[in-house]
Amino acid sequence: MAVAVAVAMNCVWGGNPVAVKLSLEAFPPLWTAFLRFCLGIACVAVWARLTGIRLFPTPDEWRPYLGLSILFGVQIWIMNVGYGLTSGIMGSVLISVYPLVAALLGPWAVAGDRLDAVRALGLVSAFIGTATVLLGESETGQLEVFSTGNWLVLLSGTLLGIRLVMSARIMRATDPARATFWQMVLAQPWFLAGALASETIAWHAIGWRPIAGILFQGVIIAGLGFMVIAYLLRRYRPSTMISLGFVTPVSGAALAAWILGETVSQSFVVGLIEVAIGLALVLREPARRA
Repeated sequence: MAVAVAVAMNCVWGGNPVAVKLSLEAFPPLWTAFLRFCLGIACVAVWARLTGIRLFPTPDEWRPYLGLSILFGVQIWIMNVGYGLTSGIMGSVLISVYPLVAALLGPWAVAGDRLDAVRALGLVSAFIGTATVLLGESETGQLEVFSTGNWLVLLSGTLLGIRLVMSARIMRATDPARATFWQMVLAQPWFLAGALASETIAWHAIGWRPIAGILFQGVIIAGLGFMVIAYLLRRYRPSTMISLGFVTPVSGAALAAWILGETVSQSFVVGLIEVAIGLALVLREPARRA
């Protein structure tokens, strides 16, 4: 059941690069982050209220929450900037480096969450797939490896993997809703300050597309998605559950092609298959309680 829920959420998560690109049509990166997490914070607060979860941290929780929020804020900002400089299809695959990072760091978070030979082979396959995607050509004939946006998305994916493993450690000592809530709340002031200081909303471009993008990111991804993943991370091995992200680039590429009208190249398809096979190998063991 847990695996089915995680797969479904990762399919939905594939729509995040598309939603970000839609929102960027009117709202720059920091405004996109701020508006998205206003909605996400509200969703988590309602969930906590309905389930009786106390949101105010204990004195010992402030320090890890602050550290998590800093990493969270930087990762989201880099991701939004990167998505704006690359295609939705490329972003969908490159952000998926996060399960590889999480699998490598899993033993640090949970004792016994080791990386054996088959899972290591899966990581190699996924890295080769990522390289294949980067060595392909864009629609303009330029190698994707020279795209600044692609490298920013890769960096964001790396930071995301680190953040999720860090979250797994923190959430085993605290409530997932509280940790999720405060990593968003503590990042909001600098999202807003940066947006006010350096960005301008394109008011003329506001329409259903950017608004739908913000709503999807805020309610589905930042609200429902973060809570589901947080729940799973608290109960199952992080490298196993996070590695279910192998379905995310597939759904993301399909959605980008459908909604944004982007073209899927041959090299991209080959790389996508290699990434999916690699992450499936990392995932091969059934989820079980740590």
